[in-house]
Amino acid sequence: MSVADDLLGTHDVVDAQAMENLGRRLGAGLAAGDLLELTGPLGAGKTTLTRGIAAGLGVRGPIQSPTFVIARTHPSLIGGAPLVHADAYRLGSALELDDLDIDADGSVVVVEWGRGMAEGLREVWWEIEIERPVGGRGADTMCGDLSRATIELDADAPRVVTIARRP
Repeated sequence: MSVADDLLGTHDVVDAQAMENLGRRLGAGLAAGDLLELTGPLGAGKTTLTRGIAAGLGVRGPIQSPTFVIARTHPSLIGGAPLVHADAYRLGSALELDDLDIDADGSVVVVEWGRGMAEGLREVWWEIEIERPVGGRGADTMCGDLSRATIELDADAPRVVTIARRP
């Protein structure tokens, strides 16, 4: 596993550019076989972080949310590992993620909404949790009841990003 020790722990991220910069630092140290599981509410910055990871890896873009295509492979422009950017939100189980036949050994794999789904792809992975402030009442994820919530999806609101190695 190739994430630098100084990136482990909690990071205060002040805006979208800082999120992308954190991703760039992460991406610069990643190698084939690395798995990153991204967790956070709607609008937290998972795709923005992945955009930075892609820049750090030197892969072809554009990096967009893979919600509707489930997984997208971005080949390297510099002879390194490709990036597989997946979104497990619409999947019903870890078996459905496994059915995608992701090359976890030969790629850097980023799975948004991956908690409880992506762990079976590797024995060791990076868990990245992004927290952002929300307003109003109700749930702040796509899984909850948003009908009564007033959620501020301000891209430049501060975030807290926690990076940990699992298990």
